Amino acid sequence: MKFDLDAVFIEHGCADSALAARIVRAIPADVPVREVSDAREVAMPARDQFGAGKRMMIVARRKTPFLMACPAGSAKFACCGYLVLNLASNCPMDCSYCFLQQYLADNPAYQVYANFADSFDELDRLSRSAPERRFRVGTGELADSLAFDSLTGVSRELIEYFAAHENLTLELKTKTDEIENLIGLDPRGRVLVSWTLSTDAVYRSSEHRTASPTARIAAARAVLEAGYRVAFHFDPLIAYPGAERDYIALIDELIETIAPKKISFISMGGLRMTPTLRTIARRRFPTDPMLCGEDVLASDGRFRTFTPLRLKLYQTLAERFRKAGADLPAYLCMEPASIHERVFGATPPRPAEIGERLATAVHSR
Repeated sequence: MKFDLDAVFIEHGCADSALAARIVRAIPADVPVREVSDAREVAMPARDQFGAGKRMMIVARRKTPFLMACPAGSAKFACCGYLVLNLASNCPMDCSYCFLQQYLADNPAYQVYANFADSFDELDRLSRSAPERRFRVGTGELADSLAFDSLTGVSRELIEYFAAHENLTLELKTKTDEIENLIGLDPRGRVLVSWTLSTDAVYRSSEHRTASPTARIAAARAVLEAGYRVAFHFDPLIAYPGAERDYIALIDELIETIAPKKISFISMGGLRMTPTLRTIARRRFPTDPMLCGEDVLASDGRFRTFTPLRLKLYQTLAERFRKAGADLPAYLCMEPASIHERVFGATPPRPAEIGERLATAVHSR
């Protein structure tokens, strides 16, 4: 097990589930397992409840739909048509800028859902609703897709399901190198694994308990060789002294390890925080300089890196990929069309169109 657990709580009615049994077998013997009648009964220590929740796993039934549109989508932004499959909530890693600090403030324990297989019924309906379309569905919005996968093994069942559905593409988004369960399966071109990539400076300052950028790139190469598609998210890009140099070095490391023609797509996004998230993050990580850059309160109610600095980083990365001869599908996350046009020189496609492009983007073999 790559992450620490203080305890596992199993909600009443879930103890006999296959997922609970799998987790109990896999955890170290010294991790206590307790049954509770309701997941909301699990008490958190008064100090840093969000941080403590990352070390407490709850196995519960999900009572609301698993499949939803990406919560970051908005008419204000040029969106990517991403659909989210919520199979877990929270993350054992602890990035200082993470929006989950606000989003899950009242429900901070790491939850996995014993009835996750019910999500396949929702996916069946999605697939049948428009068989001529291609949908990109990801599990990495409210949780890291592969963190704790060594305990849950959920990735294997997901991959087997998506491999059998021609118009569905699964995206597993992660900051780990926990890829053991992926090796040896045949995704049939319908599963891509994506990594968030940050510079070493951001990783060391802000991305606690994550795999290093070098380890993430090495893991990407391993799954690529095992038959998966790969993609990379440079999000959040953080402006700090020397950032342009560091991001260029990061891209150079990436394309020296993985040929650009083997990358399905990239995305970029700037550091953005609501006032509440900004306050929480600075309270939990008071010494992180990455949280104290030049930002302004934008029209969408989020603090964002000053536009000229943000644009310069976007343009620097886009140009470096172009110089590498990489005509990659790319998009900006939570940015208006006007910013997209200034970075890529073209109007962004409609969300449904870009969603299908990303779902079908394949690397050259």
